[in-house]
Amino acid sequence: MRRKFPALRRRGGRPAPVYLDSACMSLVPQEVIDAMLEYYQQYPGCGGRSFHRNAEQVSQRFERARESFHQFLGTPSPQEIVFLRNSTEAINLVARGLPWKAHDRVVISDQEHNSNLIVWQRLRDEVGIHLDILKLPDAAAAVPEALEALLRPETRLVSLFHTSNLDGRTLPIREIAERVHARGARLLVDGCQAAPHLALDLRTLGADYYAVSGHKMLGPTGTGVLASNDPERLRELSPLLVGGETVEWSTLEGHALRAPPHRFEAGLQNYAGVLGAGAAVEFLRRCSLDEVRAHDLDLNRRVTRAFADEPRVQVLGPPDPADRPSILAFALEGIDPNDGALFLDEAHRVLLRAGMHCVHSWYRARGLSGNLRASFYLYNNLADARALIRGVTELLERIPGRPGPAGAPAG
Repeated sequence: MRRKFPALRRRGGRPAPVYLDSACMSLVPQEVIDAMLEYYQQYPGCGGRSFHRNAEQVSQRFERARESFHQFLGTPSPQEIVFLRNSTEAINLVARGLPWKAHDRVVISDQEHNSNLIVWQRLRDEVGIHLDILKLPDAAAAVPEALEALLRPETRLVSLFHTSNLDGRTLPIREIAERVHARGARLLVDGCQAAPHLALDLRTLGADYYAVSGHKMLGPTGTGVLASNDPERLRELSPLLVGGETVEWSTLEGHALRAPPHRFEAGLQNYAGVLGAGAAVEFLRRCSLDEVRAHDLDLNRRVTRAFADEPRVQVLGPPDPADRPSILAFALEGIDPNDGALFLDEAHRVLLRAGMHCVHSWYRARGLSGNLRASFYLYNNLADARALIRGVTELLERIPGRPGPAGAPAG
């Protein structure tokens, strides 16, 4: 598996890096790179515009990528797959595309990525919607009941992560969807951290809108999808952008929009990126995501156990790795997270994330400066886990325990 990822090859006689930052951006297999190069080298053209062979091939492969995402996410048909730049744009499409009225209510959690926070704050200030914040209980199973207490007749939409990029917990989306729909509201799910690791079927999951980013699931940057479990949900939205490819016809007096998904895909598309994302999805479809999840969990458990008796290592989120298989968020007492990340990179070639992980609101509410986050994926191995353990152990030995705020609380 590792041989399929060029970024993990040795260079100049130096060992390959230990890449533990897949929750930020996953590595890309060679066949994804090949799919993108093939477009530029063999059939560069504009899909859906010209009638020559290059354009026709691009159009066919673009729609084939849509079919791949349809199969992977379990939408009713390929027409419920909208290609966008990333999940941030997908969330913004829903937020800006629904017809809001003053005093409509939106519910989000207190642990959402900035992508699922800022747009609602702007709608609150510009339109007058009410933003209700769900304080997440420690146990994911308790979230639906806690959410129920916030739902009101005016609630139009609930927007939550599926798997948290902060601490790796996964919410019971199906039960949440049932409660949301029982109140006549819609459910938008940020699936960035879940889609690379969980077998999904939106027809049974119940999310009205589901946002993913290609760069977190072995695909190229600048690619993402808004998916839906119901074609009517997409028809409810107004497009963020209009222009080329979004209309059936236009005159100087008016125009008619195309049906979804095309009305949301304005202008010349990122053909190479979408074809690469399609290749990434096909790569994942050939994997057993249950086995990937078990593999991630095994590595996570090894690292978690290595520091179980070290009080200076404080784990953020669920203490049991089974509740956060792909993510280990931790703070080192008395050590700034950024300093820790730099040491691990320079001394051990271990690459992981440091900071507030785009969830500034959660950290600022607690007066915290951030933490370190190791994230595991299918190309990581036991040697990677051991390198992380060695690096953290050496860092703790070099800097004896001393008073000072840790980046995040234990538990």
